[in-house]
Amino acid sequence: MKSLIRWTATVGLVGSTFLGSLFGTYSKALALPEDQIVKTLQAVPVFTIADDQGVPIIAVGEKDQKVTGVFISQQDAQNFFDRLKKENPQLASKVKVRPVSLAQVYKLQASQAEASKLTVDFVPKASEVESAKKILTDRGQQYQGGVPLFIPKAGKEGNFIVVNRDNQEFIPFFFEQATALQMLEQYKKANPADAATAKLDVVPLESVIATLKQSDDQALTKILLYPTQETLNFMRANAPAQNTPNSTQNRPASTQPRPNTPANNTPANNRPAPSPNR
Repeated sequence: MKSLIRWTATVGLVGSTFLGSLFGTYSKALALPEDQIVKTLQAVPVFTIADDQGVPIIAVGEKDQKVTGVFISQQDAQNFFDRLKKENPQLASKVKVRPVSLAQVYKLQASQAEASKLTVDFVPKASEVESAKKILTDRGQQYQGGVPLFIPKAGKEGNFIVVNRDNQEFIPFFFEQATALQMLEQYKKANPADAATAKLDVVPLESVIATLKQSDDQALTKILLYPTQETLNFMRANAPAQNTPNSTQNRPASTQPRPNTPANNTPANNRPAPSPNR
């Protein structure tokens, strides 16, 4: 996130032959084998500043490191774009705020050659960062950066709370604390015996993606990412748009949330997700 501070003075466009397009198709040679990762990330829209071909703006830092910013909040992306129009109007005239799926961002980064690999700098909502900091500080822990995801848990062993959708169990990870708290309160009312142990945990999105890439634990296929209310509103308003992920994929389940079974309690056997290399 710090790398975005001076972006408006240094960002530019890279040709699609080098960088590819967030909206483009990928050849079989570049197709990712991790189909489940793509499936998990596909339904979550994020926002970038890109041209009509979907090529994002980048900042070139030390040792020619190429960085592009991806915003969790559409409003944050718009605010950045408004600043760009004032400080670099020539570039701003060629780009605009564009929604893309998290899976497209993942595939774009994965398609880069190692020597010139593009670094994706996710920009979280400041309010959610503050919420995550408070949760962790109250437990004597520190916020380590990244995009916070809020995970409802309950029980003496800190079981994940699961939801049922289409006769399948999923573990919800929320981009917004308020929505996660709503589910937690719903669970506490339905399961008063566990109310005292119900809590939210925080894990960075970047660590979740890293774990998905590094582990073949089938429990990870249960992760269901819930966008913020702002993003859900955007998805509903733009439902006909072909480049916008289907909002029904992240609609809260209608059934009561309940604790996961001990045998399947946590993805990756309760191991904490590795910290991303930033």
